[in-house]
Amino acid sequence: MGRETKVCKSWNEIKKHLNDTVSKSIIGRYFKLEARKSNFTTELRAATATFLTMAYIITVNATILSDSGATCSFHDCSTDPGSPSPKPSCVLGSNQGYEECLTRVKKDLVVATCLSAMVGSFAMGLLANLPFGLAPGMGANAYIAYDVVGFRGSGSISYHTAMAIVLLEGCAFLAVSALGLRGRLARLIPQTVRLACAVGIGMFIAFVGLQMNQGVGLVGPDKSTLVTLTACSETDPVTGACLGGKMESPTFWLAVVGFLITSYGLMKNVKGSMIYGIVFVTVVSWFRNTLVTTFPHTPLGDSNYSYFTKVVDFHKIQSTLGAISFTEFRKSEVWVAFATLFYVDLLGTTGVLYTMAEIGGFVEEDGKFEGEYTAYLVDAGSSVVGSALGVTTTATFVESSAGLKEGGKTGLTAVIIGMYFLVSMFLTPLVTNVPRWAVGPSLVMVGVMMMGVVKDIRWGETKEAVTAFITILLMPLTYSIANGIIAGIGIYLALSMYDIVSGFVTWLNGVRKRVKREHNQVFSDSTVEIV
Repeated sequence: MGRETKVCKSWNEIKKHLNDTVSKSIIGRYFKLEARKSNFTTELRAATATFLTMAYIITVNATILSDSGATCSFHDCSTDPGSPSPKPSCVLGSNQGYEECLTRVKKDLVVATCLSAMVGSFAMGLLANLPFGLAPGMGANAYIAYDVVGFRGSGSISYHTAMAIVLLEGCAFLAVSALGLRGRLARLIPQTVRLACAVGIGMFIAFVGLQMNQGVGLVGPDKSTLVTLTACSETDPVTGACLGGKMESPTFWLAVVGFLITSYGLMKNVKGSMIYGIVFVTVVSWFRNTLVTTFPHTPLGDSNYSYFTKVVDFHKIQSTLGAISFTEFRKSEVWVAFATLFYVDLLGTTGVLYTMAEIGGFVEEDGKFEGEYTAYLVDAGSSVVGSALGVTTTATFVESSAGLKEGGKTGLTAVIIGMYFLVSMFLTPLVTNVPRWAVGPSLVMVGVMMMGVVKDIRWGETKEAVTAFITILLMPLTYSIANGIIAGIGIYLALSMYDIVSGFVTWLNGVRKRVKREHNQVFSDSTVEIV
């Protein structure tokens, strides 16, 4: 007992000396540690908590974007000697050449995700002195991968064009931020549509996490009902249709365990619960010769396992860096995608950033906070950097609230978060071999979290209820975030027409009465003069 007390006292003395030294150093003065009543160990603990809660984005983002095929095409498909050149349909099967290309692209996207998160977090800490972590956000990545580019390039826009859209949207967003118009533009959108978008995107992401090719495999295609319950032990590699053994998939049940681990952790407010579920499922899946292994005894499985055993390796981005093309900008779909991304980012990133400032106690009585203008510029500028690396919109993460709860008050927290992402880039062999059934549960949990704002929708008001319901419903059912937004705004305007027309008629009637009254007054005055 005495030894433990002595060790504890020694540690407290060491910690106090360390905190005092850092606080009085140039680093402490730059980040205003003493002015904001913080210290180095508190900032370190806050950064660790934030990183643990947002580290899932490294694998999740890379998995989602690689589902689009990214820079891979049917030209990467392998064929037997003497066989004709590959056809576009080869990307939907299990073609070894195409799968190897996807593996390389996923490595690129892991590094790109870490690098964009590192740059964004460093900039937020060094320039705005705020304790917020940045990374490619959920929602925009799913929209680009499954709606714009489409699963394995099945959409109407190429990956290169999609990154050009993200670049252009980031520049426009940066200009709007520089002019101080972010808040004003966000307020032009009806509140019910803003709230419904968050819920609809959450439903969309959760639906992706439940599917076979992108998630846990609980739902799959059906000829009669479009979708049905699957989790089958045997599935068609092209369509994902169940071939037998419904609800007998070993990987699905392992994913359920991972989902329960995440859920229990969040119930008990355990920091890093999202990552713990992913880590458990992933580690179990790394063992070979099991029913849930991610390294089957196939040429691709053997190749992946060989790279995995390196553990530490720095992967140089090969294909996604600078993968930008403006050749398809004549298509109307390009501008629909641009408007959708701009709208989602305007509402989502602005709202998250301001909410984090409120949680951290930075917002003053006039509604502003220190470093606000710079924070908006960093938030927007990070998207430009991300698009050049091959990833979607980079923004402030809501998981930054975990660090705020741990006491993070300065940009030193954000800088340490950036360092964690820097270290993660050297663990590419581990990160790139996280299976889809480990990522799927986290996507479903993201959907759960985004459903929280549904309570703020005024369901008692028919116009707002109908608008919100249509917006939420169409996003997952049409597999398009853009369709939900367009339909929501359209139905809101249509339902507002009665009020607009009624107001216009009332105004005209008022004008008519005033004109008549003035006419009668003039006529009366003229009669008096004649008399």
